[in-house]
Amino acid sequence: MKYLLASTLAAVIALASTAATAQTSASSDTPKLECAIGYVTGIGGAAQSFREYLATPERDRYRYLADNPIQCKVSDEGRASACTGVTNLRHEKVSVYDDIDNTTMAVVARVELEHGTYPVIIVVRKQDVQCEQ
Repeated sequence: MKYLLASTLAAVIALASTAATAQTSASSDTPKLECAIGYVTGIGGAAQSFREYLATPERDRYRYLADNPIQCKVSDEGRASACTGVTNLRHEKVSVYDDIDNTTMAVVARVELEHGTYPVIIVVRKQDVQCEQ
């Protein structure tokens, strides 16, 4: 009985160790920005629109950008929501919000809309974000 308990305990420890090692190596494969403030130069936009932009063939992306400018509903309190479209950001200061996947992340950027400039949560490529030094 003691042998069975000891071997079961050893197997559990080995399994936990293997899982922890696999998780550590998987997380090191995924680039993760460790900053709160950064600068973005590139295209960003609402999640669905940004996915459509990335899926568009390279030769048609400029046209997609021109035909789908970012638009949001702005509340009386000045909060932007229900955004669609994409925008071109040029060294725009952003707050890093969250990782979405291996290549994209959500940031809060000040975006020029129809009625003024507002903070908006948008999706950008990680490679387009540079952490503030």
